[in-house]
Amino acid sequence: MSTPHTFDAVGLDAGSAWTRCVICRLEDNRLRFLGCGSAPSEGWKKGLIGSPTAVSECMLAALREAERNAQVSVESAVVGVGATVRGANCRGLHDLGRVRTVEQRDVNRAVERAKRVLLPEGAMILQMFPQDFLVDGHPGHRDPRKMIAGQIEANVHLVMTSQREHECLVTAVNQAHLAVEETVFEALAACYAAVLSEDRREGAAVLNIGAESSELVVYYGDALQLAASLPISGDHFTRDVARGLCISFEDAAILKHEFGCANADVTAENSFVEVPSREDRDVPRRTMNCILESRALDLFQMVHRELARVGMEGALMGGMFLSGGGARLEGMCEVAEQVLQCRVSNALPVGIQDWPDNLCDPAWTTVAGLAMYSAKLKSQREIERQSNRLLGKILK
Repeated sequence: MSTPHTFDAVGLDAGSAWTRCVICRLEDNRLRFLGCGSAPSEGWKKGLIGSPTAVSECMLAALREAERNAQVSVESAVVGVGATVRGANCRGLHDLGRVRTVEQRDVNRAVERAKRVLLPEGAMILQMFPQDFLVDGHPGHRDPRKMIAGQIEANVHLVMTSQREHECLVTAVNQAHLAVEETVFEALAACYAAVLSEDRREGAAVLNIGAESSELVVYYGDALQLAASLPISGDHFTRDVARGLCISFEDAAILKHEFGCANADVTAENSFVEVPSREDRDVPRRTMNCILESRALDLFQMVHRELARVGMEGALMGGMFLSGGGARLEGMCEVAEQVLQCRVSNALPVGIQDWPDNLCDPAWTTVAGLAMYSAKLKSQREIERQSNRLLGKILK
């Protein structure tokens, strides 16, 4: 009988506004929170890395705080990737040579052939997700193994990112004295942390609204249907308020955080906010919230177009989930429900024991999902090691 193994699972979310790190411990197949750390981000420009050294310093600051709080030292992490991601559906055909039982190696070959696509210049494959298989031309099979066929075709969704940005990110992590276990699309990590498998099967989406980038993933029937980066992010809301009220970006950020609401209809006509940098210091709160609502409508109409592109408009029976700092803006869920005509809620982490109440916040969902992904990777590797060890004993 094998002894249960204990692993530390680490997630690192290097956002353009905040860098966050979470350390958990996997013991007896249960994931328990140990500690976290965060630091204001520097070195980013429009969602891209401008200075790997500055980004690395922020990572190191968040990591050291997390290690102090967790009272452990860690050497590796699963890291999030954001702004430059896009997805594409691809197919791979494998001829079995004769009619026979489909085996795992046949499935692997079909999937591998689906990956052999001409990538856009400067792009690399970040992750790959099988959707379904055609067996002798008949679609809709999730697992064709043990079926009798002469030909199978794999439908997969490839998640791609900029090779240059990916290299810059990995370099920054390494400079922070961490090894990269794997890089994961941030919206996928948020989905992994907050959306139950039964919701994904019914059709669900996660929109991760960061400061300088937003990312969308859509699931249906356990298969990834869409992965995309969107050009509207949290800073667009702030800039709109700054322009509309003729105030600084910093003052606009404070007003948005303290008094902002994306649903202007709930704002009283006689409610005013004070703007320190203006001579006419009182501004109607409704004026600001109308600006925020307009930008929220733009964002969710863009999401609706993405859903329509993959035939998923009106099909999110599991709902839409909002993560990232931009999801904190009051009224976002209501506006999203109006546009998308489905249930919308904030994406909050589930399944981590001792997760602190103050981290039940959509801004911490992505990094929670990255830590959960780290735990999954390490447990899978241990199972493989145990299997190889057992095989070695049998062969002796």
